[in-house]
Formats: sequence, C-alpha cells, structure tokens
Amino acid sequence: MNPTIEHCRLSDDLTITRVLTGLWQVADMERDGELIDPNAAAAALQAYVDAGFTTFDMADHYGSSEVLAGRYRAQSPASQRTQMLTKWVPQPGPLTKDRVRRAVERALSRLQTDRLDLLQFHTWEYANPVWLDAMWWLQELREEGLIGALGVTNFDTAHLRIALRSGIEIASNQVCFSLLDRRPLNTLADLCTEHGVKLLCYGTLAGGFLTERWLGRSEPSEQEASSDSLMKYHRFIRAAGGWDALQSILTALHAVAERHGVSMANVASRYVLEQPAVGGVIIGTRLGQTEHIEDTLRVFSFSLDDESRGMLQAAIERTTPLPGDSGDEYRKPPFLTASGDLSDHLESLPSPWPASEGEDNRTRVSTGTTWEAVGGFSRAIAIGNRILVSGTTATHNGRVIGEEDVIAQADFAIDKIEAALRSLGSGLEDVVRTRIYLRRLEDWEAVARVHGRRFALARPANTLVQADLVGDEYLVEIEAEAVRSSEA
Repeated sequence: MNPTIEHCRLSDDLTITRVLTGLWQVADMERDGELIDPNAAAAALQAYVDAGFTTFDMADHYGSSEVLAGRYRAQSPASQRTQMLTKWVPQPGPLTKDRVRRAVERALSRLQTDRLDLLQFHTWEYANPVWLDAMWWLQELREEGLIGALGVTNFDTAHLRIALRSGIEIASNQVCFSLLDRRPLNTLADLCTEHGVKLLCYGTLAGGFLTERWLGRSEPSEQEASSDSLMKYHRFIRAAGGWDALQSILTALHAVAERHGVSMANVASRYVLEQPAVGGVIIGTRLGQTEHIEDTLRVFSFSLDDESRGMLQAAIERTTPLPGDSGDEYRKPPFLTASGDLSDHLESLPSPWPASEGEDNRTRVSTGTTWEAVGGFSRAIAIGNRILVSGTTATHNGRVIGEEDVIAQADFAIDKIEAALRSLGSGLEDVVRTRIYLRRLEDWEAVARVHGRRFALARPANTLVQADLVGDEYLVEIEAEAVRSSEA
C-alpha cells in the first residue's frame, strides 16, 4: 500500500502536493535542438499523475516544458487534477505594463489554459526598482483573473519583505534549501511564517550529490561533474566546507536512511519538508528516462525522530554555512552557478538610470521624478572619482514603498542609492560616508542593522540623527558619498 501523499494549501483555490515534479531538465534534454516528443512526454507526466504527484513546476526558459505540459493538459482528462506552476524570468532592463501582459499571455497560450495556477516572478537585480512595477502589474493581472496565485523565485528576506509590506500578495517563494544550503533558516523562514508565504524548495538533493551515488567516493573531476547541475552544486559543496564536509553529511544520511528503511534521497527531502514555512520540495525528472516515482513516494512513509535529527545536525555542524541570503548566488559573489558567474544566464546588467555628462565635467544621474526638476537637484552627481547621492527615501512612482515598515523603507532607500552608484560605475562597496535621518528615534537600532547588513564590506563613516522629514509617510532618509576606484 502506497503512503498517503501530503498536500499544502498555497492559496484559497490552490493546493499542491508537497513533492513537486520539476521540469527544468527539459532544457538540458533539448540542448541539441531536438524537442522532446509530446506523446512521450504526456505518457511520462501521466505516470506521475497516476501515482498522485499532480503538481509540476516549470518556467518560460525550461525548454519546451510549458508547451509539453499544455499539450498534456489539452489531451488528458486526468490533467484536470493537476497543478501547473510556471515562472517568468525576464532579462534585466526596462519593463512595461504591456510586456508583462504579453509574458502572461504567452504562458497561458503554451499551457493551453485561461488562468495560470501559480506564476512565479524572478528578478536579476533589486537596484533597479522596475521589479516592483512588474509585481504590481502582475497583481493587476491576478485581479483580472489571468493568474490564480502570485509567487516569487530566489527572493531574499529584505526584498520579499519590501514586496509584502508594499501590498503585493505573495503565495510562495521558490529558493534553494538542503542539508548543504540552510540559508532560508537565517531570517527568510521567519518572515514567510509571519506572512503565510510558503517556501518551495529546489536543490534539495544538491543535483544528486546527496544520494548513495556519492557516498564514500572521491571528489569528482571536472569531467565527471560536467553537467550544469553537477557543476553548480559542486560549487555549493566547496562553499560549504568541501568534499570531506559532504561525506560527513552523506554518512549521517546513510545511517538515518538505514534506520528508517528508506533511501538517502528520501531523508534529504524529509529533512527540508519538516523545516519551518516549507510548503514543498521540487524533485527534478528527465521525462521518460529517470523518474524514481516509487522511491519518491517513500518520502511520505516516515518522519524524522529526535535521534535522526540529532545525527543530521551533528553532520551539519561540520559544514560551513553558505554566505548571504537565499538567491544571493544569482546576484552577488560568490556566484554559485554552473559557470561561477552569470555568463550562462545574462549578457550584461544595464545601467538602472541614464547618466549625463555636463560641460562642467560633472556627471549627473536623474530618475526623472518631478521633484528633481522642481527642486533643481540630481539623484547623484560625480565629480572626478567622488560621487554624492542625494537624501533618498522609499518612494517610487508616487508610491511609498514598505508603508509603515522602517526596515523595508531603509532597504529600498539603499537600493535606490545602489542604483544611482551603479549608474555612475560604482557600487555600495565604494561608499565612504552615509547619513541617516530618522523620523522616530526608537527606530535607530532596526535601521542601524539594515545599514550594517548592506554596508558590511564598505564600513563607511556614518551619522544617524532624528529629523522631522518632509512627508509624514517617510520614516527614514539616507544620503551617501562614494569614491570610485581608479579602475571604475
């Protein structure tokens, strides 16, 4: 008798299986340009549905995954029991309301439906506030009925908080989470629990490294770990303490698996499923090739007891915590990607705002807001290697970002400062002086902690004072000075 598959409610009208079938390997299978046969794909998807795994995760860039899922949905009556979750991952740069709508309509067409079950949005950078515009426009399409639930992908705590505090309704955040990568437990899981956001977790098996295949084996060469997935998670292993640290985890996994009569993959998945705020884990499949359906069902046949958790925790303590927050591997060094940078994902990151050089040898950045023209100031100005950034509040397109949350306001203000610096060939690491103005003195520690997190590398000179800011809705204003390196 098969164990009962667990489910998770993401929204009022969307319930998913707690093990999702990931279709990201469709892109790898089609790398030579030959598309997967739709009939073979339909049969493979049907096998999962027959076993009770009715939730599938895909994206606009996972090869023809959306098209295959749409063909299956149109042909099989059983597809009415499925949940097709997809993503939109636009290239960085300008976005328009029309472009957002066209992206949603393309997904609807590929999936052959009039409503997306869950659309998950990814942004490559936070400095350019257009990511917030996109989320508001997506929320409008959700209210229109084209999207059932709205999620995000690889969002860190600070920017998930900004979105939530700015009135965007988010059901889920898809992030990497495993015995090797426990960054979601730092602060993200607490925020998600507070707001009812569920974590959908990939990388749970670290590309297969957290399985019997690698137990007791020597570290693979570059040729042995040549697939994108293995190259990526090999970097995770190195960042987490190296091959010996992995073997410690594999030894503990094996002992716990033997204790419960299941596979090491089952234990690795169960560990993540039992963590706070986790709605489900995503296990990839090569359609028609490697499916592991029967083994995956055993994830629901047991729970970890105290002794098992203790054995895993002892192994975890022999690893090195990965730096930063969830999603940082796609936005800042060290880039834990297959290539070790973003070259396999992006050509470049465009400047957030235009910079114009005047006849006075000063370069100015303007965001185009009304007050810059009325007040006669620039968002930032560069004189030689010196950059001065005006006092910056959490405002964008006439909206107050973060509402009454001073932490969200502080993070967004620093994002705008970073955007201005980037537009002038600089960055937060070049900042030498900051000044913080607070409406409420009792907010000093919360904002100081944001400053400490965002300027940890620069450690600039800083002044923090209480001030009566212009606009009752603004809780904090920040200005900055930077000195560009000679190489900039």
